[in-house]
Parts: sequence; C-alpha cells; structure tokens
Amino acid sequence: MLALRCLASLGLKDAWLAAGFVRNLAWDQLHGYRHPTPLNDIDLIHFDPDQPDAEADARIEAHLRQQAGHLRWSVKNQARMHLRNGDAPYRDSCDAMARWPEVETAIGVRLRPGGGIEIATPFIQTGLLALRLTPNLQHRHPHTFAERVQAKGWLRQWPRLQVEDLPRAGAWHADPRNGNPSP
Repeated sequence: MLALRCLASLGLKDAWLAAGFVRNLAWDQLHGYRHPTPLNDIDLIHFDPDQPDAEADARIEAHLRQQAGHLRWSVKNQARMHLRNGDAPYRDSCDAMARWPEVETAIGVRLRPGGGIEIATPFIQTGLLALRLTPNLQHRHPHTFAERVQAKGWLRQWPRLQVEDLPRAGAWHADPRNGNPSP
C-alpha cells in the first residue's frame, strides 16, 4: 500500500503502478506464496504530453526516493515511449500498455480518490488469474515475448504458469493505425 500511497501523493495525470507490480503479486497469490517475490523495480507509468522529457521522470524518481527510499522506482512517461518503441504516438497510458509484449503485463493499479483500488488494462485479463502468459499480438516484435519469458525466469519462479504459444507468422498483420502487428 505504501507504493500506491506514494503514487497518489504525486498528483500525476493518468498514472499507474503497472506491469510486474500487479502481475507478480497475482501470480504469487495464485501460487500460495507467503511472501511476495522481490521486484527489480516498481514501474510507475503516467501520460503527460506537456512534460515528455526523461529528466522530468528522473525528478519524480528522486522525489519518490525521498518518500520511500527503500523502494526502487522506474518512472516512464508514456507520452514519449512510442519513440523508443517505434510506434505511433500513444493516446494515454492504457494505449501504451496495449503495445507491451505480454497481455498479462499490461495492467496498472492506483488508489481511487474516495478509497479502493482502480485497475486499468487494455485487455480482458482472464489469463492473469488463470496463470496463463499470452503474447500480445499488437507488440511490434513477436520474438520479444519468448525472449522475455526466458530471460526473466518466470517459469522457474511460478512453475504453474502456462505460456501460450506464439501464433504462426502469418497470423500477425499490420495495425492500420500504425503499421504494427496486431491480431
């Protein structure tokens, strides 16, 4: 809850704790782990086209270190990430998540102003709670999915996880919005 409170205190536009922060917690719970798997970092995403520079994100990270220095933060303004990824400009954080390599990684949470937790995802997240890991057909590079599964060691950490196969190459086609592969 501390990380969620830190996020809420920032007052950022369209901001979420995303990716492994949510995904790993769900998989830990479904595996019955008593302690959460340590995170490499906490992915804080936000969308602010008025401050797209990396220096603004570095200032946010510095502020978060003052609030919760024992947590490792990774702040990324999704208003600029399309440049790194070779995509058309994103409309908002959810649109950016729609281009991430795995469907189950594309999820974010934040505290609601009146209490409770709000969830954002561009996908129907049936796989997350079913311990499935699914390639996102809208991601530009299909090989990234398999590389990430291997490099991150997800099957060692969560052995009940089932990885969906990549579709045949012909199943990927260009998204008319930006020429990227999509279902």
